[in-house]
Amino acid sequence: MSRNIAVKASAKAAPARAATKVAGKAGKTAAAALPPNAAPKRAVAERVASNGLTESALRKAPASEYMNPAQLTFFREMLVENQKELIENAGVTSEHLREHEVEPDPTDQATMEEEYALELRARDRERKLLKKIEQSLRRIDDGSYGWCEETGEQIGIPRLLARPTATLTIEAQSRRELKQKLYGD
Repeated sequence: MSRNIAVKASAKAAPARAATKVAGKAGKTAAAALPPNAAPKRAVAERVASNGLTESALRKAPASEYMNPAQLTFFREMLVENQKELIENAGVTSEHLREHEVEPDPTDQATMEEEYALELRARDRERKLLKKIEQSLRRIDDGSYGWCEETGEQIGIPRLLARPTATLTIEAQSRRELKQKLYGD
């Protein structure tokens, strides 16, 4: 009788074990579908201008509405926000550099100086970006923002969203980079 009870108990447990195995395999295949170094995608808040224009609405706008006042306002606010962030970063860096302490260990001192050099190099790049942002804001004011400096064609909303300081279409930029590569600056 005890053998019969044990068989019935294992028969009841078998479907539960099978379901666990299937779920385990499904979990493994879903995880295996992603590369091992893939980071989970984070939800990014969509940028909304003061006039209510969103990035998705900007992307869906017809070509006939290219660089209308609402779009110019969107890009102006985006550029001004980037400008403020860069200025704040510069202030943080200058505060950080003023707090410089001399380390007794030469290796530690060299490490700190290298970190400061990297930080200064990053801030130098940001300083150059600030100049480009100021030029872009002037281009918005004079009505040439969003138009290629070389060809006069539309730069395109997706490119401007990715690089709001762009002054050339992708094709014109590619030609310029190829010339620089072939002939130097």
